[in-house]
Amino acid sequence: MKELNTIGVLTSGGDAPGMNAAIRAIVRTALASGLKVKGILRGYAGLLNEEIIDMDAKSVSEISRRGGTILYTARCKEFVTKAGQEKAADICRKHGIDGLIVIGGDGSFKGAQKLSALGVNTIGIPGTIDLDIDCTDYTIGFDTAVNTAVSAIDKIKDTSTSHERCSIIEVMGRNAGYIALWCQMANGADGILIPEKDAFDYQDLVDTIMHNRQRGKTHHVIINAEGVGHSNTLAKRIEAATGIETRATILGHIQRGGTPTARDRVVAATMGAYAVDLIFKGETDRVICYKDGKYVDFDINEGLAMKKTIDEYQFLVSRLMSMY
Repeated sequence: MKELNTIGVLTSGGDAPGMNAAIRAIVRTALASGLKVKGILRGYAGLLNEEIIDMDAKSVSEISRRGGTILYTARCKEFVTKAGQEKAADICRKHGIDGLIVIGGDGSFKGAQKLSALGVNTIGIPGTIDLDIDCTDYTIGFDTAVNTAVSAIDKIKDTSTSHERCSIIEVMGRNAGYIALWCQMANGADGILIPEKDAFDYQDLVDTIMHNRQRGKTHHVIINAEGVGHSNTLAKRIEAATGIETRATILGHIQRGGTPTARDRVVAATMGAYAVDLIFKGETDRVICYKDGKYVDFDINEGLAMKKTIDEYQFLVSRLMSMY
């Protein structure tokens, strides 16, 4: 095995609270192992533009409590091409980067796969609020995003109660419904719409609202996942069908920002240190996971091939919670 001297770290795709805690752990664990660390700004786009900086222990001081990523993130069409991938691998070699740690979601891991095939040792860390990577039970940022959404929904319920109206609240999650499911269970709602349950019964939702109103409920909340969308259209349909004033609120990117929770910081730090340990051993094309209460690693190909499904029991419980 080639002697390991320098590792690189980048964040790619959507930002997630806790990414900075992972960066901090990577840098300080690597330095403690006698390695040099290069920070790559703006993800794969920054790698292709050679936006590469030296990192030391001081450069990551006091960053764990900050949301977002100090390394920034960006999308990169050029990196999708074979020529872009070969250029990126050459740049890693040019800067003496013997191994690369990528923090991001499934799209970021696909990029790591390509670099691994071109001889760059790569390790992936799941950083996404969507919780949509099957090989891991947890992804960095999910807990903070859910808590942000839960707090916002509590506030919306207050004003919804004052006006005796119905609120459609759209949460993020891309094509996954985990944030919506957790918000439904934590906040309570008359209904939930998630991509995993595409057989949505509109009439059942209207009937539930009317049943709850007849039993004395003075406000109504529907949690709608981003992957379903069309919240404003749904609000108009429900108001027309029920006669109850209905407003749509799209929470949007506030769910990606803010101070990371303790859980996101601790999980991120542990995964960051684990990634350095793996790359120090010469491992490549691996993804760090939290599975069944333990930190483990999988082959990225294996991890990406897994299909994540919604927890059926949790979904059943969420449905029961809608009864008034």
